[in-house]
Amino acid sequence: MEISGLAEDIIKKVLDRRCDAAEVFMKDSKGISVEAKNGQVEALEASKDFGLALKVIKQKRMGFAFTTDKDNIEETISNAVEGTEWTGIDEYAGIPEQLSSDEVLIYDQRVKDIQEEDIIKDSLLLEKTTLSYDKRITKVRKAEVGVGEGHTIIANSNGVRVAYKSSYYTAHVTALAQDESGQSQMGWDYASSRKIDDVDIESVGKRAAQRATELLGSRKISALKVPVLLSDAVAVDFLEILSASLSAEAVQKKRSFLADRTGQSVISPLIDICDDGTLPWRTGTSPVDDEGVPTRKKELISRGVLNGYIHNTYTARKDGVSSTGNAVRRGASSLPGVGVTNFFIRPGELSHHDLMKSLPRGIVILSAMGVHTANPVSGDFSIGISGLWIENGSVLYPVKEAVISGNILEMFKKVEGVGSNLVFYGSTGSPSILIGEMDISA
Repeated sequence: MEISGLAEDIIKKVLDRRCDAAEVFMKDSKGISVEAKNGQVEALEASKDFGLALKVIKQKRMGFAFTTDKDNIEETISNAVEGTEWTGIDEYAGIPEQLSSDEVLIYDQRVKDIQEEDIIKDSLLLEKTTLSYDKRITKVRKAEVGVGEGHTIIANSNGVRVAYKSSYYTAHVTALAQDESGQSQMGWDYASSRKIDDVDIESVGKRAAQRATELLGSRKISALKVPVLLSDAVAVDFLEILSASLSAEAVQKKRSFLADRTGQSVISPLIDICDDGTLPWRTGTSPVDDEGVPTRKKELISRGVLNGYIHNTYTARKDGVSSTGNAVRRGASSLPGVGVTNFFIRPGELSHHDLMKSLPRGIVILSAMGVHTANPVSGDFSIGISGLWIENGSVLYPVKEAVISGNILEMFKKVEGVGSNLVFYGSTGSPSILIGEMDISA
């Protein structure tokens, strides 16, 4: 039986067992990754995976089961149906209705023809480019390139029938630089896309090496209060914390510092934050979310004002609104939660260089350690940073072992400039962000 016919058969069997609704999520995927070291292949991994998740609803009680074995379907059906006997009544349990979705660009036909030798060649090029950038680059770690494709099917008893193919291509490398005094610094870069040509292997290697070498000779600084310029990568780290608070699931569980703030000004009017699951070739793009609801573009924050939250079907029913197409699964083994698609700050007009030149005195933050430790409820943080000390718009020296403290919302309220250099790291993107005075301690 073909995989599409399998979904139809499962739904029929579930309804035959007097269940009220059924939802099937299936994904077949395969991929290959290669890591280079010392001009040789250090590791080569090929993967092929299948996952099937089944959600059923019977008398407002939900059952769930999953399998990674196509020969284990009957047991999976039984487990899901029997699960309804052990769960409580949930008025909000349900599945989405059928809605039409638009085509999106997420499958690169070149992936079908790519060979193992091609990935090996690119991983070796990634390592070579990183090492050759500067003689002070002494070591390269994790020079890895990966490629893969997947086939996803989502079907439910309300008529949802979606099938789509997707692809991905990634490159990641970490560089170690060392100067004559013995001081060492690390730098990294990562690029990903659903389209092979969008990932520039040599640029990834050069950016990683540059990040490592530009921090050599770092000095400690005294405690002070100065403006800071967040590099695109650091801004993404903070933006990911903010994205968690835009989840309706977090809001409903009282775990969001943006709860009950819709319609209010929450950050700087210079900031627009979007979530768009339709962007061509981006890794967060798909025609529908993981429940089969069409993805779309949403401006969650406009000129600093919070417009609303992101929803899956469950949180939307709970709030009496429509799903925003943000149901996200960690895999077939989990029920869909709420998550972003392509989440980003809309770029401004000034370049990163222009923003830096505008600083009479301050720090360009190139690396932040432990942003994930920020309090998800209050938004408070205190994290280690490294970067470049700026005076009169010019770099004087690198800075190390400093600590920046504050509150994420308060920090975003102090935004004084937004760069034009929008860069995505995975499905989250940001340009450089200029922040007013922040507390820096040694």
